[in-house]
Amino acid sequence: MSQTTGSSRQSPPEPRAQSQPSRPKRSLLSLVADIPALIQELFHREVELLKAELIAKLKALGIGAGLLVGAGVVLLFMVGVLLTSAVFALSLVMPGWLAALIVAAFLLIVAGILALIGYRVLKRGIPPVPAESIDSLQKDYRAIRGFGKRGAS
Repeated sequence: MSQTTGSSRQSPPEPRAQSQPSRPKRSLLSLVADIPALIQELFHREVELLKAELIAKLKALGIGAGLLVGAGVVLLFMVGVLLTSAVFALSLVMPGWLAALIVAAFLLIVAGILALIGYRVLKRGIPPVPAESIDSLQKDYRAIRGFGKRGAS
């Protein structure tokens, strides 16, 4: 019985050896010579993967932006309806032309306030130059240049 179990233990390695195709062994020099081509292939595949990922993300961003614009247009229609209903409501207690004038004056005041706030926010962003990043990069450049001079001396 021990011979039968011993022979059954030896049989599994044989199918593995038969399932693996025998490849010729390559020299270290030929393997090292293949490294640049393999790195180039890896780089190209990574770039293709990056392109595919960016295209998918940009497509989703475009669809989302389009839906948001559509929602904004519907919202503008709703604001128009609300303004009309405000004019109609005020026209119950005063002449229609005066109600429309009051609603228009209210909208002019709101637009003026929003324009003033927008102007102040834009003024903070002008000029659109990343001054802090430029200063940081200049400091880094000076530091690297300084280290290079010390190492050369």
